[in-house]
Amino acid sequence: MRILAIQNKMGIGDMIIYLPFIEAISKKFNTKIDILVKDSSKASEILKENKFIKKIIKLDRNNKNKEGVHDGILGALKLANQLKIHNFQKVFIFNSSLRYKLICKLANIKNIYQYPLFEKKNQHIILAAKNFIKDVIGENIKSEPVINISGKRKILIAGKFNFTKKQKNILLGIGGSGSTKRIPSKIFLKFMESCEKEYDCRFFLATGSQTEEQNILKDVLNSKFKSKCLSLDKMSLFETFPFISNCDIAVCNDSSFSHLSAAIGIPTIVLMSDTPLLYGSYSSKMFPIIPDGETTVKHDTLGKDRINPIKIFKKFKELI
Repeated sequence: MRILAIQNKMGIGDMIIYLPFIEAISKKFNTKIDILVKDSSKASEILKENKFIKKIIKLDRNNKNKEGVHDGILGALKLANQLKIHNFQKVFIFNSSLRYKLICKLANIKNIYQYPLFEKKNQHIILAAKNFIKDVIGENIKSEPVINISGKRKILIAGKFNFTKKQKNILLGIGGSGSTKRIPSKIFLKFMESCEKEYDCRFFLATGSQTEEQNILKDVLNSKFKSKCLSLDKMSLFETFPFISNCDIAVCNDSSFSHLSAAIGIPTIVLMSDTPLLYGSYSSKMFPIIPDGETTVKHDTLGKDRINPIKIFKKFKELI
């Protein structure tokens, strides 16, 4: 049986959040499944060692400039023809869009399962997926994504970079896709100073290539902690995974690395400054810190300067 799952959101975090629900379909039908996802989800790296996914099909849609191969009416027809070649018998669509239902019908997929149509507004990303899977395959799935890392790769990196139990190896996810999510370098540096007073630490710095992210990285590398730091910014995501898996704990902005480290199984302190709390608390490996003066966090909280390094360190000590 050939089965397709469609996950059309663009983010790395979104891909990870949907992972347990996509895997549940594979387990239910005892077969690997194909997925249709965007390049920006980094599924090709995240799922490289995943045993439930057979093939990753690229969804080329650009919500901003509408210039993707699969945008517009012609793009929809191209996608339908592309899917038709694979002779899928079933498709599971993780959205409420009529567009994808019509595309799957044109692709001659007989069994189409989808979220209720036209219910995108205020849709809870996790509850919608849970309810969908419960309705269509009768399974109650926990929101506990897992990224598989080969033991061989983990051991190789542990030996090459001298990971030992004598030190506290800490992943710092100092980057972020939006400026309102990027906690200032001074807050990370204050946290690092508290760590150094009580522990022998090493810090693994995970960030992207945007100018503001690189400026935060430079601030940390130009500090007195330089000799204790290793930057991961020149590596692919896949290359960072064994480093993350060898860390004892992670402290991350609400970014791709908070989702990645939690899914890899590392206790992850998530610094939530400007995104709904859900995105930093859906996994049992996540421990959110919210801005001082707030009881929760949401879009436009704008609290990155009010993340308290003392609270970060207190949570760090509890977890370590």
